[in-house]
Amino acid sequence: MAKVVIDANVIISSAFGGKPLEAMTRAMGKHEVFLSSDIKRELEGVPYKLSKKLTEGQLAFVREKFHELVGMAILVSVSTPVTLSRDAKDDHYLSLCKAVGADFLITGDNDLLIIPPESLIENGIYCRIITPQDFIKYVS
Repeated sequence: MAKVVIDANVIISSAFGGKPLEAMTRAMGKHEVFLSSDIKRELEGVPYKLSKKLTEGQLAFVREKFHELVGMAILVSVSTPVTLSRDAKDDHYLSLCKAVGADFLITGDNDLLIIPPESLIENGIYCRIITPQDFIKYVS
């Protein structure tokens, strides 16, 4: 069983189905999924931010997946911040990965995907940052 952190963009994209939905469903069904209070707060604001971009059905789906994730995820308090991403807003995902010893961070965010594995290791993060497609391909 892998330890997994899921980026909010994957959760939002899952409203449209496809690989993000499949990756999220697989992670939630077969692995340990972790959330921090920062990520939970980010997710709580998503429906409001996207209310003009998504249909009501898609918004309902995002809310449903958010509640599923919160209900089954392990909520962790993160005390040691990591500053590594070129987008500081993404650092809380890296901080959570370090705190829980995550195996995978599932994301579609290029600011995270471009971080070299050596930089992660130098910062005490031993996870793979992986797209939903690669998670489905490589993780059962």
